[in-house]
Amino acid sequence: LLCGLARDMGVLVGFRALQGFVAGPMYPITQALLLSLYPPHKRAQALALLGMVTVVAPIAGPIVGGWVTDNYSWPWIFFINVPIGLFSSWVVWTQMRHRPERTDRPRMDYVGLITLVLGVGALQLVLDMGNDEDWFSSPLIVGASILSAVALIVFVIWELTDKEPIVDLRVFRHRNFTFGTIALMLAYGAFFSVGLLVPQWLQRNLGYTAFWAGLASAPIGIFPILLTPLVGKYSNRIDLRWMSSFAFVAMSLSSFLRGDFTLDVDFERIALIQLVQGIGVAFFFMPVTTILLSDLRGHEIAAGSGLATFLRTLAGSFSASVTTWLWGYREIIHHARLTESITPYSGSTQAFIDQFGQGNVTQAAAQLDQMITQQAFQISFNELFHGLGWLFLCLILFVWLTRPPFTSQRGAGAGAH
Repeated sequence: LLCGLARDMGVLVGFRALQGFVAGPMYPITQALLLSLYPPHKRAQALALLGMVTVVAPIAGPIVGGWVTDNYSWPWIFFINVPIGLFSSWVVWTQMRHRPERTDRPRMDYVGLITLVLGVGALQLVLDMGNDEDWFSSPLIVGASILSAVALIVFVIWELTDKEPIVDLRVFRHRNFTFGTIALMLAYGAFFSVGLLVPQWLQRNLGYTAFWAGLASAPIGIFPILLTPLVGKYSNRIDLRWMSSFAFVAMSLSSFLRGDFTLDVDFERIALIQLVQGIGVAFFFMPVTTILLSDLRGHEIAAGSGLATFLRTLAGSFSASVTTWLWGYREIIHHARLTESITPYSGSTQAFIDQFGQGNVTQAAAQLDQMITQQAFQISFNELFHGLGWLFLCLILFVWLTRPPFTSQRGAGAGAH
C-alpha cells in the first residue's frame, strides 16, 4: 500500500513510464503469492484485499501529491519514494525470508523476450509521444508503429509454437480467462480514463488546485475501503457475474451523471458522483480477477496473473493516450462550431465587447476566446463520459459469457511458489 501510494503521487507529473517498468511485475508476483499462501476458501478475501490496495493508492496518491506540490515543490513527490521503498523492502524481507521456496530455471526464450521488448517498447513510444508528434503525420510514430506491429506479430506466432514460451499465450484457451481478461482490460482502461480526466478537468476548467482536485476525487475510495473485505468474505454465496454486472452499472451511472456536468457544477456534486463510482469499484476488481483465474490450473495461475496484469497495464497506457487525444480533438471541433456565429457585425458580439472589453476589441476577443475554449472542453468532456457510460454497460456482456464455477482449480497454488 505504501509503495503504491508513493508511486501514484507521480501521476500529477506524468512520470508513469519508468515507474511502470520498475513496479510492473509487483502486482502479479503479489497476486500469485497470495494465492499460494491462502487456502482455497479464503483466496477471494485475499484478492479483495489486494484489490482494495490497488484502489486506495491511486486515490490517496493525488491528494498527498497535490498537498506536497502546492506546499513544497514537485520533486518531493519522487523523493518520498526512497524512505517508503526502503521501509517496504524491510517489511517484505522480514516476513518472507523464512518462507520455503523452489527455484525453477527454465530455458530462456530469447526470441520471445526480444520481440516482446521491441514490440511493447515501440508501442509505448507511440502512445507516449503520439499526441506531441501529431500521430501518423510523424515519421517517428509511423516507424515505431510498424516496428511494434511486426515485432508483436512475430512474438504471438513464436509464443504459440515454442515449447517453453516466455509468455504462455495458451492460457487463452480457457473461456473464463479470455472473457474475464477482456472485461478487465476494457474496464480498467475506462476506469483509468476517469481517473485521468476528472483531475485535469477540475484544474483546467474549474480552476481547482492540485490538492483540491485530489480531495474532490478522493470519495471514490471510501466504499472500496469499507466494502471490499465484505465482498471477499461473502463472494462464495453470490454469482460473481451479478456482482460484476452491478459494478459496471454503478460505474456507468456515475459516467452518465458526469456527462451532464456544466462549468457551474459544485464541489459537493462532483464528490457525490465520485462516491457513487466507488460503489462500483468495490465490486469490480475482486470478482473479475477471480473469474479470469477460475479455470486456470497449477502453473497457469502465475502465468495467467502476469499476463492479465500486463494487458491491464497496457490498456491503461492506451486509455491515457486515446483519452487525452480525444478530449483535445473534440475540443477543436466544438471550438470551431461555437465560433461560427460570432462575427464583428453581430449585435451580441458588439454587446460583449462593450460590456467586457470597455470598447477594447483585443481584450474582449481574448476573453471571449477563453470562454469558448472552456465551453468546448466541457462539451468534449461530457461526450467522453457518455461514451464511457455506454462502454461500462457493454462490459456486462463479457462477464456473462463466462461460466461458473468460479473457484480456483485444485492445486492452483502449486505453481505460484
